[in-house]
Amino acid sequence: MKIIECMITNHKEENINYPNFWDWNGFKICWSVTGEENKIPIIFLHGFGASRKHWRNNVGYFAKRNCASYSLDLIGFGDSAQPGIRQIGKLNNEIWCNQVKDFIAQVIRPKNPGKVILIGNSLGSLVALTCAVSLEDQIATVIASPLPDQIQEKKIRNKPIFKKLKDRFLIVFFIFFPLEIFLFLITKLGVIKLGLNSAYFKKDSIDLELIDLITKPVLRRTSARSLRAMCIGMSLRDEKFQASYLLRKLSASKKVPLLLIWGDKDNFIPLFLGKKIANFHRWVKLKIVSNSGHCIHDEDPSVFNRISYEWIRDLKTF
Repeated sequence: MKIIECMITNHKEENINYPNFWDWNGFKICWSVTGEENKIPIIFLHGFGASRKHWRNNVGYFAKRNCASYSLDLIGFGDSAQPGIRQIGKLNNEIWCNQVKDFIAQVIRPKNPGKVILIGNSLGSLVALTCAVSLEDQIATVIASPLPDQIQEKKIRNKPIFKKLKDRFLIVFFIFFPLEIFLFLITKLGVIKLGLNSAYFKKDSIDLELIDLITKPVLRRTSARSLRAMCIGMSLRDEKFQASYLLRKLSASKKVPLLLIWGDKDNFIPLFLGKKIANFHRWVKLKIVSNSGHCIHDEDPSVFNRISYEWIRDLKTF
Protein backbone atom coordinates (compact mmCIF):
# COMPACT_ATOMS: atom_id res chain seq x y z
CA MET A 1 0.00 0.00 0.00
CA LYS A 2 1.05 3.63 -0.40
CA ILE A 3 2.48 5.40 2.58
CA ILE A 4 -0.57 7.58 3.06
CA GLU A 5 0.21 7.46 6.78
CA CYS A 6 3.33 9.58 6.22
CA MET A 7 1.37 12.77 6.87
CA ILE A 8 2.44 15.73 8.93
CA THR A 9 2.11 14.93 12.63
CA ASN A 10 2.56 16.83 15.84
CA HIS A 11 6.26 16.59 16.54
CA LYS A 12 8.20 17.96 19.46
CA GLU A 13 11.41 19.81 18.66
CA GLU A 14 14.52 17.74 19.24
CA ASN A 15 18.24 18.29 19.03
CA ILE A 16 18.68 16.66 15.63
CA ASN A 17 22.40 16.10 16.20
CA TYR A 18 22.20 14.74 19.76
CA PRO A 19 24.89 12.04 19.80
CA ASN A 20 24.07 8.44 20.64
CA PHE A 21 26.83 5.86 20.68
CA TRP A 22 26.65 2.23 19.60
CA ASP A 23 29.35 -0.41 19.89
CA TRP A 24 29.86 -2.07 16.53
CA ASN A 25 32.44 -4.88 16.57
CA GLY A 26 34.43 -3.00 19.20
CA PHE A 27 34.27 0.36 17.40
CA LYS A 28 32.37 3.38 18.73
CA ILE A 29 29.74 4.53 16.24
CA CYS A 30 27.89 7.82 16.58
CA TRP A 31 24.30 8.28 15.42
CA SER A 32 21.35 10.61 15.94
CA VAL A 33 17.61 10.21 15.59
CA THR A 34 14.65 12.54 15.33
CA GLY A 35 11.10 11.25 15.68
CA GLU A 36 12.18 7.77 16.74
CA GLU A 37 8.62 6.90 17.74
CA ASN A 38 7.37 7.47 14.19
CA LYS A 39 6.35 4.69 11.80
CA ILE A 40 8.60 4.90 8.72
CA PRO A 41 12.35 4.36 9.39
CA ILE A 42 14.79 6.38 7.28
CA ILE A 43 18.59 6.27 7.46
CA PHE A 44 20.47 9.29 6.09
CA LEU A 45 23.98 8.41 4.85
CA HIS A 46 26.48 11.22 4.37
CA GLY A 47 29.11 11.69 1.68
CA PHE A 48 32.90 11.51 1.80
CA GLY A 49 34.38 13.87 4.40
CA ALA A 50 30.98 14.74 5.87
CA SER A 51 29.01 13.36 8.82
CA ARG A 52 25.48 12.84 10.12
CA LYS A 53 25.33 16.60 10.80
CA HIS A 54 25.30 17.30 7.07
CA TRP A 55 21.60 16.34 7.13
CA ARG A 56 20.88 19.33 9.38
CA ASN A 57 18.23 20.68 6.99
CA ASN A 58 16.48 17.39 6.24
CA VAL A 59 15.89 15.07 9.21
CA GLY A 60 13.43 17.38 10.95
CA TYR A 61 11.31 17.72 7.81
CA PHE A 62 10.80 13.97 7.55
CA ALA A 63 10.33 13.51 11.29
CA LYS A 64 7.33 15.84 11.06
CA ARG A 65 5.89 13.49 8.43
CA ASN A 66 5.76 10.36 10.57
CA CYS A 67 9.26 9.22 9.62
CA ALA A 68 11.82 8.03 12.18
CA SER A 69 14.86 9.93 10.89
CA TYR A 70 18.19 8.30 11.71
CA SER A 71 21.51 9.84 10.68
CA LEU A 72 24.66 7.80 11.05
CA ASP A 73 28.37 8.62 11.09
CA LEU A 74 29.95 5.97 8.90
CA ILE A 75 33.02 4.45 10.50
CA GLY A 76 36.01 6.66 9.77
CA PHE A 77 33.92 9.83 9.65
CA GLY A 78 32.30 12.36 11.98
CA ASP A 79 32.32 11.32 15.62
CA SER A 80 32.61 7.59 14.88
CA ALA A 81 35.82 5.61 15.39
CA GLN A 82 38.60 6.17 12.87
CA PRO A 83 40.36 2.80 12.64
CA GLY A 84 43.38 2.20 10.44
CA ILE A 85 44.62 -0.78 8.45
CA ARG A 86 45.86 -2.58 11.56
CA GLN A 87 42.52 -2.20 13.32
CA ILE A 88 40.07 -2.94 10.49
CA GLY A 89 42.11 -3.88 7.43
CA LYS A 90 40.19 -1.75 4.94
CA LEU A 91 37.37 0.73 4.69
CA ASN A 92 35.06 0.62 1.70
CA ASN A 93 31.38 0.35 0.83
CA GLU A 94 31.37 -3.35 1.77
CA ILE A 95 32.40 -2.47 5.35
CA TRP A 96 30.05 0.53 5.54
CA CYS A 97 27.21 -1.63 4.22
CA ASN A 98 27.88 -4.18 6.98
CA GLN A 99 27.78 -1.32 9.48
CA VAL A 100 24.39 -0.14 8.19
CA LYS A 101 23.00 -3.70 8.11
CA ASP A 102 23.96 -4.24 11.75
CA PHE A 103 22.61 -0.81 12.68
CA ILE A 104 19.24 -1.81 11.24
CA ALA A 105 19.31 -5.16 13.06
CA GLN A 106 20.57 -3.93 16.43
CA VAL A 107 19.30 -0.35 16.74
CA ILE A 108 16.22 0.01 14.54
CA ARG A 109 14.65 -3.45 14.55
CA PRO A 110 14.01 -3.67 18.32
CA LYS A 111 11.74 -0.64 17.95
CA ASN A 112 10.56 -0.68 14.35
CA PRO A 113 9.82 -3.66 12.04
CA GLY A 114 9.08 -1.54 8.95
CA LYS A 115 11.00 -1.52 5.70
CA VAL A 116 13.83 1.00 5.78
CA ILE A 117 14.31 3.93 3.42
CA LEU A 118 17.94 4.78 2.62
CA ILE A 119 18.81 8.32 1.57
CA GLY A 120 22.40 8.99 0.59
CA ASN A 121 24.64 11.76 -0.62
CA SER A 122 27.52 10.73 -2.90
CA LEU A 123 29.52 8.05 -1.02
CA GLY A 124 26.44 7.50 1.16
CA SER A 125 24.48 6.76 -2.01
CA LEU A 126 26.94 4.03 -2.96
CA VAL A 127 26.63 2.55 0.53
CA ALA A 128 22.83 2.69 0.26
CA LEU A 129 22.94 0.93 -3.12
CA THR A 130 25.21 -1.77 -1.65
CA CYS A 131 22.74 -2.30 1.19
CA ALA A 132 19.81 -2.48 -1.21
CA VAL A 133 21.43 -5.41 -3.02
CA SER A 134 22.37 -7.16 0.22
CA LEU A 135 19.10 -6.48 2.08
CA GLU A 136 16.57 -6.04 -0.70
CA ASP A 137 13.65 -7.51 1.26
CA GLN A 138 14.17 -5.02 4.10
CA ILE A 139 14.77 -1.87 2.02
CA ALA A 140 11.76 0.12 0.78
CA THR A 141 13.69 2.42 -1.56
CA VAL A 142 17.00 4.14 -2.16
CA ILE A 143 17.25 7.86 -2.85
CA ALA A 144 20.73 8.64 -4.19
CA SER A 145 21.87 12.23 -4.61
CA PRO A 146 24.04 11.75 -6.58
CA LEU A 147 25.49 8.26 -7.17
CA PRO A 148 29.28 8.17 -7.54
CA ASP A 149 31.51 5.47 -9.07
CA GLN A 150 32.41 4.70 -12.64
CA ILE A 151 29.53 3.17 -14.60
CA GLN A 152 30.33 0.53 -17.22
CA GLU A 153 27.74 -1.26 -19.30
CA LYS A 154 30.05 -4.23 -19.92
CA LYS A 155 32.38 -6.08 -17.60
CA ILE A 156 36.06 -5.26 -17.99
CA ARG A 157 38.42 -8.12 -17.31
CA ASN A 158 41.96 -7.33 -16.18
CA LYS A 159 44.64 -9.97 -16.49
CA PRO A 160 45.27 -11.47 -13.02
CA ILE A 161 48.98 -10.66 -13.07
CA PHE A 162 48.31 -7.03 -14.06
CA LYS A 163 45.68 -6.65 -11.33
CA LYS A 164 48.00 -8.16 -8.72
CA LEU A 165 50.81 -5.78 -9.64
CA LYS A 166 48.46 -2.79 -9.63
CA ASP A 167 47.03 -3.74 -6.25
CA ARG A 168 50.46 -4.12 -4.70
CA PHE A 169 51.57 -0.78 -6.10
CA LEU A 170 48.50 0.97 -4.65
CA ILE A 171 49.01 -0.60 -1.22
CA VAL A 172 52.66 0.45 -1.10
CA PHE A 173 51.83 3.93 -2.41
CA PHE A 174 49.15 4.66 0.18
CA ILE A 175 51.14 3.15 3.05
CA PHE A 176 54.10 5.43 2.37
CA PHE A 177 52.23 8.52 1.15
CA PRO A 178 52.43 11.11 3.98
CA LEU A 179 48.69 11.53 4.55
CA GLU A 180 49.36 13.06 7.98
CA ILE A 181 51.14 16.00 6.35
CA PHE A 182 48.53 16.16 3.59
CA LEU A 183 45.62 16.47 6.04
CA PHE A 184 47.50 19.02 8.13
CA LEU A 185 48.05 21.19 5.06
CA ILE A 186 44.45 21.08 3.83
CA THR A 187 43.24 22.33 7.21
CA LYS A 188 45.83 25.12 7.32
CA LEU A 189 45.74 26.30 3.70
CA GLY A 190 41.99 26.71 3.33
CA VAL A 191 41.65 23.71 1.01
CA ILE A 192 38.44 22.55 2.74
CA LYS A 193 36.68 25.82 2.00
CA LEU A 194 37.99 25.70 -1.56
CA GLY A 195 36.56 22.20 -1.95
CA LEU A 196 33.19 23.30 -0.59
CA ASN A 197 33.14 26.20 -3.04
CA SER A 198 33.58 23.67 -5.82
CA ALA A 199 30.92 21.32 -4.43
CA TYR A 200 28.27 24.01 -3.78
CA PHE A 201 26.81 26.06 -6.62
CA LYS A 202 25.08 28.40 -4.17
CA LYS A 203 27.96 29.81 -2.14
CA ASP A 204 25.74 31.32 0.58
CA SER A 205 25.04 27.76 1.79
CA ILE A 206 28.66 27.52 2.93
CA ASP A 207 28.40 28.73 6.51
CA LEU A 208 30.61 28.33 9.58
CA GLU A 209 28.59 25.34 10.79
CA LEU A 210 29.26 23.50 7.53
CA ILE A 211 32.97 24.30 7.56
CA ASP A 212 33.18 23.17 11.18
CA LEU A 213 31.43 19.82 10.62
CA ILE A 214 33.79 19.03 7.74
CA THR A 215 36.96 20.25 9.47
CA LYS A 216 36.67 18.80 13.00
CA PRO A 217 36.95 15.09 12.06
CA VAL A 218 40.03 15.86 9.93
CA LEU A 219 41.76 17.38 12.97
CA ARG A 220 41.47 14.18 15.00
CA ARG A 221 44.82 12.39 15.40
CA THR A 222 43.37 9.16 13.96
CA SER A 223 42.05 10.72 10.73
CA ALA A 224 45.12 10.00 8.57
CA ARG A 225 45.26 6.29 9.40
CA SER A 226 41.55 5.96 8.65
CA LEU A 227 41.88 7.82 5.34
CA ARG A 228 44.71 5.42 4.41
CA ALA A 229 42.40 2.45 5.08
CA MET A 230 39.75 4.11 2.87
CA CYS A 231 42.16 4.79 0.01
CA ILE A 232 43.32 1.19 -0.03
CA GLY A 233 39.86 -0.27 0.57
CA MET A 234 38.11 1.73 -2.15
CA SER A 235 40.93 1.26 -4.67
CA LEU A 236 41.05 -2.52 -4.23
CA ARG A 237 37.32 -3.24 -4.08
CA ASP A 238 36.01 -6.38 -5.67
CA GLU A 239 33.81 -5.87 -8.75
CA LYS A 240 30.68 -6.88 -6.83
CA PHE A 241 30.98 -3.73 -4.71
CA GLN A 242 31.21 -1.37 -7.68
CA ALA A 243 28.18 0.60 -8.85
CA SER A 244 27.92 -1.04 -12.27
CA TYR A 245 27.63 -4.52 -10.79
CA LEU A 246 25.30 -3.38 -8.00
CA LEU A 247 22.95 -1.69 -10.47
CA ARG A 248 22.86 -4.83 -12.62
CA LYS A 249 22.00 -6.93 -9.57
CA LEU A 250 19.27 -4.54 -8.45
CA SER A 251 17.96 -4.34 -11.99
CA ALA A 252 17.50 -8.11 -12.10
CA SER A 253 15.01 -8.11 -9.23
CA LYS A 254 13.63 -4.54 -9.34
CA LYS A 255 12.52 -5.07 -5.73
CA VAL A 256 14.03 -1.79 -4.52
CA PRO A 257 12.93 1.38 -6.37
CA LEU A 258 15.79 3.80 -7.02
CA LEU A 259 15.45 7.57 -7.29
CA LEU A 260 18.41 9.66 -8.43
CA ILE A 261 18.41 13.36 -7.56
CA TRP A 262 21.11 15.22 -9.47
CA GLY A 263 22.19 18.84 -9.57
CA ASP A 264 22.79 20.14 -13.08
CA LYS A 265 25.77 22.15 -11.75
CA ASP A 266 27.48 19.22 -10.01
CA ASN A 267 31.22 19.70 -10.58
CA PHE A 268 32.23 16.49 -8.80
CA ILE A 269 29.95 13.95 -10.48
CA PRO A 270 28.62 15.42 -13.75
CA LEU A 271 24.96 15.09 -14.70
CA PHE A 272 25.77 13.03 -17.80
CA LEU A 273 26.57 10.11 -15.48
CA GLY A 274 23.09 10.26 -13.94
CA LYS A 275 21.55 10.37 -17.41
CA LYS A 276 23.66 7.39 -18.44
CA ILE A 277 22.42 5.36 -15.46
CA ALA A 278 18.77 6.27 -16.10
CA ASN A 279 19.12 5.52 -19.82
CA PHE A 280 20.72 2.12 -19.29
CA HIS A 281 18.50 1.12 -16.33
CA ARG A 282 15.06 2.32 -17.41
CA TRP A 283 13.47 1.41 -14.06
CA VAL A 284 15.58 4.08 -12.33
CA LYS A 285 13.94 7.49 -11.93
CA LEU A 286 16.11 10.58 -12.43
CA LYS A 287 15.14 14.01 -11.07
CA ILE A 288 17.32 16.94 -12.14
CA VAL A 289 17.56 20.02 -9.93
CA SER A 290 18.46 23.22 -11.77
CA ASN A 291 21.18 25.51 -10.45
CA SER A 292 22.30 23.10 -7.74
CA GLY A 293 25.59 21.36 -7.11
CA HIS A 294 26.90 18.20 -5.46
CA CYS A 295 25.05 18.53 -2.13
CA ILE A 296 21.47 19.36 -3.11
CA HIS A 297 20.13 18.24 0.28
CA ASP A 298 22.06 21.07 1.99
CA GLU A 299 22.18 23.59 -0.83
CA ASP A 300 18.49 23.36 -1.81
CA PRO A 301 16.93 21.47 1.11
CA SER A 302 13.34 22.53 0.41
CA VAL A 303 13.57 21.17 -3.14
CA PHE A 304 15.37 18.01 -2.07
CA ASN A 305 12.92 17.35 0.78
CA ARG A 306 9.88 17.87 -1.42
CA ILE A 307 11.12 15.60 -4.23
CA SER A 308 12.14 12.89 -1.76
CA TYR A 309 8.92 13.07 0.24
CA GLU A 310 6.72 12.88 -2.85
CA TRP A 311 8.63 9.81 -3.99
CA ILE A 312 8.30 8.15 -0.58
CA ARG A 313 4.62 9.09 -0.27
CA ASP A 314 3.79 7.33 -3.57
CA LEU A 315 5.80 4.15 -2.94
CA LYS A 316 4.06 0.80 -3.37
CA THR A 317 6.75 -1.36 -1.77
CA PHE A 318 5.30 -1.28 1.76
